[in-house]
Amino acid sequence: MADHSTSRFQAGQTGLIVRIPEAEPAVRAWRERFDPSARAGVPAHITVLFPFLDESRTDQGACSALTDMLGRQHAFDLRFESCGRFPGVLFLRPEPDMRLRRLTEVLTHRWPEAPPYGGKFTEVVPHLTIADGQDDAVLEEIEADLLSQPPFTSRVSSVDLLVYDGAKWQDRASFALHG
Repeated sequence: MADHSTSRFQAGQTGLIVRIPEAEPAVRAWRERFDPSARAGVPAHITVLFPFLDESRTDQGACSALTDMLGRQHAFDLRFESCGRFPGVLFLRPEPDMRLRRLTEVLTHRWPEAPPYGGKFTEVVPHLTIADGQDDAVLEEIEADLLSQPPFTSRVSSVDLLVYDGAKWQDRASFALHG
């Protein structure tokens, strides 16, 4: 979700994310300044699937399917100790990222009408966006600050469904992973 400015979010859009609360102390101030999704109410996260189904389609049947599918996936740990970049974007790199990729694959197999990022990218790279739409000098300053801090780990034990109400992203549901 972090790869879109708030003007590109549409009321009724949904997304599936994993929250990374351990990142907040290091990234909150940078994200509030340079990540449109943070200003729209999205916490530090890694996107699993965005856009997901329109809000009108996230009914009891969809939520039951999510509960079942995600409940079969095991909880896992991620380590964050390096940064990566896309053009104009700085992110923290989760390692290892194969379990995140697997979550996205499982969901897109079930809902092929909801390809990650609308099918815009041939490969989905799991990441925690810090800054979006910035020049290299800004990204270098942020990266130097982040790399001066100790690495951290995070336990991924759920996937959250968020919905955009036209102004902010709101929590809709949380789906526990196994174990």
